[in-house]
Amino acid sequence: MTKDLLIYQIVDVLKRADFVVSERCNIRPRSFDIAARQGEILLFCKVLYNIDGLNEDTAREMRSLAKYLSGSVILVGAKTRNQMLEDSVVYMRYDIPALNVQTLYDYFVEGIPPLITAAPGGLYVSIDGDVLKATRRKMSLSLGALASELGVSRRTISKYEEGGMAASIDVVLHMEELLDVALAKAIDILRSFDEKSSKPQDEYNSKPPSDIILNLIYTLGYDVFPTSQAPFKAVSKDDSNTILTGVSEYTNAMIKRAHLMSSISNITRSQSVFIINGRSKTESVEGTVLIERNELTSLTDPDELVTLIKERRKKPSA
Repeated sequence: MTKDLLIYQIVDVLKRADFVVSERCNIRPRSFDIAARQGEILLFCKVLYNIDGLNEDTAREMRSLAKYLSGSVILVGAKTRNQMLEDSVVYMRYDIPALNVQTLYDYFVEGIPPLITAAPGGLYVSIDGDVLKATRRKMSLSLGALASELGVSRRTISKYEEGGMAASIDVVLHMEELLDVALAKAIDILRSFDEKSSKPQDEYNSKPPSDIILNLIYTLGYDVFPTSQAPFKAVSKDDSNTILTGVSEYTNAMIKRAHLMSSISNITRSQSVFIINGRSKTESVEGTVLIERNELTSLTDPDELVTLIKERRKKPSA
């Protein structure tokens, strides 16, 4: 299976689940391959045939970008190391949930969440500790009696009930059979990564950007989150507006990137702006507004920038 085929399958699944999907990010480098939206769900999807190809820097930017734009991020692939990804199993890579296309289909189209997480040593299931404790007490089973039946320690059962330890599949199946109750907790792949680690670094919001043009936007009153692998150079935000921001001279490559930014901005419900070093031959490319650098320097507050963007979006584009 090639990556192109994998992306085709992913897009097909997302569209079946009533997602609106962006154009494919075919510009390097890229922290994500497609953006998609279904109502209030915003999803950034990275596609790698082998999920072990994800590196830490890319994962960090994906998590931060998703957090900054109130979205979620997933990694979809086909294999890990020398084996294919199993259905209904979530593999974590740098706090990002990774899964195969079938699991993606089950989750979004069939409404069947995965229950199993792959971790060093095997496959594990998170247990609903409250249900376990309530059922054990209802059956008048002591911690020791249940532990003895399962061949584990009393402390292990206690940790299961506290929600602090996942169990092997065999143990969960044995407990469910013994107690006649469902104990496995479903995995929400949209919120299964570490929320704390996904926050954009404080420096993005508190320190002026080192880039001169991004600093001009910062001085207008915007928070600026610079990117290194996204199709845009930064995301600029104030209380009311979110702007995908590119910086370039007017070139054919810029026009191609502006088209892609327009597609992504529609999905993320944001504005899309390219700051042009030098002269620009047009004022917009699809939904992406082009602003010359000298025009930017003449602005004094964020409202002036928003007004300029609105005016140019109304005009015919290139």
